[in-house]
Amino acid sequence: MTRLIEIDVDDSGRLDPTPEIEQERRVAIFDLLEDNSFTLLGRAAANDGPLKLRLAIRDQRLVFELHRENDEPAAEFHLSLGPFRQVVKDYYMICASYFDAVETLSPSQIETIDMARRGIHNEGARVLQERLAGKAEVDDDTARRLFTLISVLRARV
Repeated sequence: MTRLIEIDVDDSGRLDPTPEIEQERRVAIFDLLEDNSFTLLGRAAANDGPLKLRLAIRDQRLVFELHRENDEPAAEFHLSLGPFRQVVKDYYMICASYFDAVETLSPSQIETIDMARRGIHNEGARVLQERLAGKAEVDDDTARRLFTLISVLRARV
């Protein structure tokens, strides 16, 4: 499997993020760069090697621009945002509940909300893996972290 060595989230023209959203973005990028697995499939897989990712939303489509280490274009995917809409909405609703709960609820209640948050997060990762089928293969942890970045971008549209 190849890996991502650089990640750029193109959020130009988007609303300023909340501190919580910005923190989620920073953590997801840090974690992705520490450990990820992203392999191009098909023709784009030729000369596979470390990849640089630019993630953006353009014309209501999720865009993955991938370049090789030497900045040579490797692949570009444009995915419909439709399959992500509900899971991103659910994810941010549960995250808001979690942030509120941390301030007021008991540890067991917080844990229950956190389990639900992780379940929705896993669902988003699964949707991403399905949407990338035939284009790229990512492991579960990479899919979860990429879903976080997609959520951050989607929340700012």
